[in-house]
Amino acid sequence: MSLGARCVLLALLFGAAVGGRMAWLWQADELEKQAAGYEQQLAAKDLEHSREREAAAGAALDQLAVQQDARRDLEDRLQAQGQIHWKEMNDAQQAQARLRDRLATADLRLSVLVDAGSFAAQGCGGGGREAAGTGGVVDGALRAQLDPAHARRIIAITDEGDRGLIALKACQAYVRETTR
Repeated sequence: MSLGARCVLLALLFGAAVGGRMAWLWQADELEKQAAGYEQQLAAKDLEHSREREAAAGAALDQLAVQQDARRDLEDRLQAQGQIHWKEMNDAQQAQARLRDRLATADLRLSVLVDAGSFAAQGCGGGGREAAGTGGVVDGALRAQLDPAHARRIIAITDEGDRGLIALKACQAYVRETTR
């Protein structure tokens, strides 16, 4: 092989090596550009995803705050109703206690209206007395006094009835508040 052919072959080999290296560097640069583009896209998606999660978390916290405020408001209203119920029950108990005390000390007597016609027909002309005009329910009506033991039982029954009505009223108010 001649020197000129060797130089040409060496030049071709050198050109192929330099061209291969240049192609290799160009391809590596393109891959880096693509990788950088993918990284930017991933970063943008991560940023968008994190913003969506922050917005969802903020909305959940706002909803939780609204629900907590509604719960506190309901608890406050129920506590106020409980205090009203307690006061009504306490007032009713005190009134019943005063009534029992007045009955026990004979300061107050319970009496009932008696039908004068049936009373006279049974031959009981002298057991009852006429009520006073200013204090009676029906002027001039015949009234019979109840035995103190019966009066106490009647007061106990009315006391239980009053308590039941107050408790029913409190339950109805509770249901109205909780279903509102």
